[in-house]
Amino acid sequence: MSEKIAVLGAGSWGSILASVLDENGHDVRLWSYNPKQVEELNTQHTNTHYIKDFTFSPSLVAYSDLASALTDVDAILFVVPTKAIRSVAGQVATILQDQHLQPQLIHASKGIEQQTYKRLSQVLEEEIPAENRQAVTVLSGPSHAEDVASKDITLVTAASASPEAAKYVQKLFMTSYFRVYTNPDIIGVEIGAALKNIIALGAGALHGLGYGDNAKAALMTRGLAEISRLGTSFGADPMTFIGLSGVGDIIVTATSSNSRNWRAGDELGRGEALDDVINHMGMVIEGLATTKAAYELSRERGVSMPITEAIYQVIYEGKDIRTAISDLMQREGRSEF
Repeated sequence: MSEKIAVLGAGSWGSILASVLDENGHDVRLWSYNPKQVEELNTQHTNTHYIKDFTFSPSLVAYSDLASALTDVDAILFVVPTKAIRSVAGQVATILQDQHLQPQLIHASKGIEQQTYKRLSQVLEEEIPAENRQAVTVLSGPSHAEDVASKDITLVTAASASPEAAKYVQKLFMTSYFRVYTNPDIIGVEIGAALKNIIALGAGALHGLGYGDNAKAALMTRGLAEISRLGTSFGADPMTFIGLSGVGDIIVTATSSNSRNWRAGDELGRGEALDDVINHMGMVIEGLATTKAAYELSRERGVSMPITEAIYQVIYEGKDIRTAISDLMQREGRSEF
């Protein structure tokens, strides 16, 4: 199966997913809003700002013109930051209408839209009319771009309300090192993918403060409980959260310096100012906005999320991190389940 696929977003994850698809023999068009990045990809076959020491195949072509990238495509993979999903999807919708196309839609971004609190598949469905698309599938799981680039063993899940769409995405991506499972629970997969970034921020902060493995294990375990509570309040399957896009994604993002959310938390724990962390990170720190969305959702839905609330207070209300940890530890005792 050789498909024409547009990958929208040439950051670390988008460009490496494009490389996997290219390696599988697909006609891949990698779109970026940055003409200089497109030129580098097409002439030097590198993407040095995002992926160090990696050379892309010359058969992978980058585009700065969105309409050209979408010409006659069978599938579109969105890997743009959460805040850009709606605007890019709106542009895509216009082009698909003009070209009379109805491609498969996939997204591999991880976040919740601010203000609306909507999952990204919902945003895509709102912006792109049903007559111009197939079902939406989410590709998610414990996967650092750097590790996929080095062909480390990676397992992810393709989640969709359409079993056929999930299997289609599974076939697109499967390689000897990149294994894809399917899952019908698109709600749970998207919520797990987004909220694990909050826990990664907290885990990085614990590291920066000098806490040990016990504290990090406690944070990840109780953080997973919070994610599960919020997810199931929306109708997610609880089993999803002990799978790849739940516990798997928490492990990979909350234990590795490859995670920009972990690195941001680590710097905050070491006493860096939030604005300085944001300015020199050079990439979007999705966990910051997701913390706000999750905190506000938890209050709206009456879901207990004390860790999320503590991280929100540190980021948005200036609360001292050590005080936030102390307050968490001194809460009234309760049953684990």
